[in-house]
Amino acid sequence: MKQGTFRAASLSLLAAAGFAALSAPAARAADSTVFLSTQLRPVEEAQKMREVILKNYAGKVDYIPEQPAQLPVRIQAEQQGGTHTISLIGALHGELQPLLPINGLVPVDDLAAQLKGRGFPADLMALGKFGTGHQMYIPWMQATYFMVANKQALQYLPAGADLHALTYAQLAAWAQAVQEKTGRRLLGFPAGPSGLMHRFFEGFLYPSFTGGVVTPFRSPEAEAMWTQFAAMWKFVNPNSTNYNFMQEPLLSGDVWIAFDHVARLLDALRQKPNDFVAFPAPAGPKGRGYMPVLAGLAIAKDAPDAKGAAALIDYLTKPETQIATARAVGFFPVVKAELPSDLDPGVKAAAAAIAETEGAKDAIASLLPVGLGTHGGEFDKVYLDTFQLIVLRGQPVRAVLDRQAEALKRVIDASGAPCWTPDAPSKGPCPVQ
Repeated sequence: MKQGTFRAASLSLLAAAGFAALSAPAARAADSTVFLSTQLRPVEEAQKMREVILKNYAGKVDYIPEQPAQLPVRIQAEQQGGTHTISLIGALHGELQPLLPINGLVPVDDLAAQLKGRGFPADLMALGKFGTGHQMYIPWMQATYFMVANKQALQYLPAGADLHALTYAQLAAWAQAVQEKTGRRLLGFPAGPSGLMHRFFEGFLYPSFTGGVVTPFRSPEAEAMWTQFAAMWKFVNPNSTNYNFMQEPLLSGDVWIAFDHVARLLDALRQKPNDFVAFPAPAGPKGRGYMPVLAGLAIAKDAPDAKGAAALIDYLTKPETQIATARAVGFFPVVKAELPSDLDPGVKAAAAAIAETEGAKDAIASLLPVGLGTHGGEFDKVYLDTFQLIVLRGQPVRAVLDRQAEALKRVIDASGAPCWTPDAPSKGPCPVQ
């Protein structure tokens, strides 16, 4: 990847991170395009969407944030009621997929052809087809998770370790050296009540050690993984179970090394760009697991303003709009876009870390769980409970994995969800071996 250019490069993406929601539209404003989005829902982000990102758009837009779980409910309700207000839908890959079985989207093949010159990676466009012969959404923006370290910690890196190609063994040795030299446990994870620790297990740790997420849940490789992670926890700041956003303990100095979603690290990189360095999460025996977050733009079936929705997709995927999105909310381009020299250095650091993560030779993309429906929270809870039982309570690894594997199987069977990447495809519910 050339310096100053940000281009998506991963093979399968979707994901991750959600916040509090606002209400959905009751009626369509005159001469405006209703844009329903599960992304950029917090009040501050929604305000930036309306006042910064959409500032130079020629048409009128009603930007309406919506809860992910309510998206298919609302789309289906409009279909059944016969009153259509929504024209454009913005959501994560896995949130758009359930709209296909209910016939909630229309193909955008012609629009995809018109936008071909923007430089969308072929693998992202392929995801937007959902295995059909038609383009069902256009990629919109992306993010992922990575690590940030205070530069004070760099002097304690293990000999021969490359910060940008760390292994989990080296991370543990680094955290141990920091503790021995400073007397403080300065490695941190977002294991608080509303932190994204479950995404670390599902998208990073499990793929890196087992090559999967569901099928190898209680495998010998998983047992070794949990044993090693529990040993490393001795060097993790005990306040991690209270951390929700890692940018705060990084800025306060309570943590020197941290993992989190880019949106929850960006303030630290922006406020003190000279104090921190961003880099990919470590690799395990199977590779460097990571969880990409891809949002797409789709046109609702029977949209009252399909033409306006297409024009809005055109606008939102222009390089200059993509860069404005990165500046404003920390989601990064999915088209070829030259990052300007005056771009916030913190945003540049985040963009570089994402590019390194996706471009790593040993990268293993792990999709956000697909097909779980209302059982998504139960799925996440299995991984969080496993962490609490093994790492925080010190229970025997094998016994915990055997019990939790049964809980995981119940969740998968109840939802009927087939396997998703990186697990091997399955015809029925994803097997838990």
